[in-house]
Amino acid sequence: MNNKITYRKEGDYFIPNLSLPIQPKKQIGKYGRLRLNYLKDFKKGLYTELLIDGTLKQHLLDIDESANERVHVLIKQFAESENVNEYLKEHHQMEWVQAMNNIKNRAEEIVLNEIIYV
Repeated sequence: MNNKITYRKEGDYFIPNLSLPIQPKKQIGKYGRLRLNYLKDFKKGLYTELLIDGTLKQHLLDIDESANERVHVLIKQFAESENVNEYLKEHHQMEWVQAMNNIKNRAEEIVLNEIIYV
């Protein structure tokens, strides 16, 4: 990383040539926003470091992506292990909805504890 600061002269003053790094254009999702709030409230040092380095948004995007992938994998694994399948969905819709909501809530709780709140 180049730490050398250059200056430009404006009138009698030297102004540093500072610029922010280019940020990704993607939007931060649910898990990225949860991570942001957690960093602001409980990990102020890490939050400040990421903010100053210009890597906060990329960190949040990475967390959001990995959390979404992990939730998806856990939901699939839980559904297979608990035999929540298309047959149940077709013949007993309310049981399927109840089971899938339960599975989704458990998967999200695991992800929050494993990825977001660490």
